[in-house]
Amino acid sequence: MGKRECLIVGVVGCGKISDIYLKNMTEKFPVLKVKSCCAVHPEHARKKAQQYKIAACTYEEMLADPQIDMVVILTPAPTHASLIRQALAAGKHVYTEKPIALTVEEAAELSALAEESGKYLCAAPDTFLGSALQTARRAVDEGEIGEITGFTVNANRCQDLMTVILPNNNLPGGGVGLNYGIYYMTALISLLGPVEEVSALVRNPKPVRINRLPGHPDFGKEYASPNESQIAASLRMGNGVIGAFFLNGESILSDLALFCLYGTKGVLRLTDANQFGGQVTLIKNTSDYFHPEEIPLDYGLPYEKDSRGVGPAEMAAAILSGRESRTDKAMAIHVLDVFCAMERSSEKGRRTVVNSTCRRPEAFREGIKLLRL
Repeated sequence: MGKRECLIVGVVGCGKISDIYLKNMTEKFPVLKVKSCCAVHPEHARKKAQQYKIAACTYEEMLADPQIDMVVILTPAPTHASLIRQALAAGKHVYTEKPIALTVEEAAELSALAEESGKYLCAAPDTFLGSALQTARRAVDEGEIGEITGFTVNANRCQDLMTVILPNNNLPGGGVGLNYGIYYMTALISLLGPVEEVSALVRNPKPVRINRLPGHPDFGKEYASPNESQIAASLRMGNGVIGAFFLNGESILSDLALFCLYGTKGVLRLTDANQFGGQVTLIKNTSDYFHPEEIPLDYGLPYEKDSRGVGPAEMAAAILSGRESRTDKAMAIHVLDVFCAMERSSEKGRRTVVNSTCRRPEAFREGIKLLRL
């Protein structure tokens, strides 16, 4: 029997995010073959199945299907742990949307189940595999900014609108940290390695909000919005680098980010970590210290446009070749642990050690091989 070239996949959840996943996984990644989809509302699954020429089924039928190697979970955060647990028990590999779970203890239990079953468990976000962050990774690895001495992450969002447009943001795990900041934290760890210690202030100034979306049937009405909308933190990485991490959900809707790495030879200005592409700029000293040179970086790396699904594809390639995935559960658990440590730090009013760790994922050099051009 020849070596397998793809994994058979079932998709769980047919909401808004499922379209880009299904489109990319059925069209762009030959290492994946999507067979079926399911949803809590069967009519949603039937609609997506017809659109993408796959089968609609129940989750129980998907897990009982001996052809399905791997499930991709795209459901709201509170459902992740239960769905992962069932899939691992059924002998399936699992890739889940972020976060991997709502508590570190729950995530650790899932990790142990994956290890016991010999199955891969991986998690989003996969934007760090895109062209922008891999361009930054290459610049870091090649020493373009010298020894890294610090970083800044400063990103905004409008929770007043996001919690109306996407009501799941009012569910556990839907706050500005695990729903938005998780992209930046994953990017940071992919570039610099794990976080060792945090000092943070976390708050939600408006636990009750007013629907301000014109034309919405509940316009003007109050609703509960219990999740955090602001995080201001200082981080110390495992390699000793320190930096600032600020998320502000009490701003305008457009996501405007300042994301920089500072070094002894220059500064690397990155882009929105929630996107796959975007301009990365190297700022270097010249003979005139008051006028540094700005150099747009472009190494011709793949995945510039919305490439959600590259994470499951990279995971499938890892399974087929017997190596560890770059989106492995250890990094997802560590990212979750960092945000939980921020909560503890804010509650106790002191610096807090992050108990977990993870490896810095390998650079995504072979990414082009997964893409059908």
